[in-house]
Amino acid sequence: MTIIKEGLIKRLHVNKHTITSNRKRNSNEPSITIQTSRMPHHARKVEIKGPSTFIQSPTPLSCGARVWIETHAEVEYE
Repeated sequence: MTIIKEGLIKRLHVNKHTITSNRKRNSNEPSITIQTSRMPHHARKVEIKGPSTFIQSPTPLSCGARVWIETHAEVEYE
């Protein structure tokens, strides 16, 4: 598992385009995106090690997500 340390804000969302592509191509690319101010990380499994907030907004993130999880806690992913 890879760790993103506590403190940095992380926004987690599911990439529906990857899910659709995986179904069409019978592949298994990671469909969870963990966006930080530094870079995006892609995962199949995520564990948030502290408090988090589930957000729905009419104004999407830059990636287009309208529903996401936001946390400052440590996150482990694979």
